[in-house]
Amino acid sequence: MQRYPMTVEGELALQNELKELKSVRRPAVIIAIAEARAHGDLKENAEYHAAREQQGFIEGRIQDIEGKLSGSQVINVHDIPVTGKIIFGTTVSLLNVETDQGVTYKIVGDDEANVKVNKISLNSPIARALIGKEEGDTVVVKVPGGVVEYEIEKVEHL
Repeated sequence: MQRYPMTVEGELALQNELKELKSVRRPAVIIAIAEARAHGDLKENAEYHAAREQQGFIEGRIQDIEGKLSGSQVINVHDIPVTGKIIFGTTVSLLNVETDQGVTYKIVGDDEANVKVNKISLNSPIARALIGKEEGDTVVVKVPGGVVEYEIEKVEHL
């Protein structure tokens, strides 16, 4: 069975979402289905069909999260000795050599990745180019728009 790397924070977020789905949203949709069913004819009852559809989404998400959690390999970055090299879970500050713009990314598992909060997947082109590098190194990354050259300014094991 293939294991999927995940940070402790990522595991906690999935467990919290699973808990809410099972203890709040699932019971609420069951009540909504029962209320809609009480209105009579189910063939033309839009509330009933909407509630059933919502129930399907919730049950699917529960199965998805349970599958991800069962196949996850939780890695606590604080347990890994600090070497100065970029590894899974490290936070990296980069400087775009061409534009002189800085950016900071945390390298996380696929399910945790969210570019809006500067978390990139271990399997992204940028992360793959960065793994194993150190502060001061220059990295060339192939991106959909061409090639970008970054200088690694800072590596943090937060």
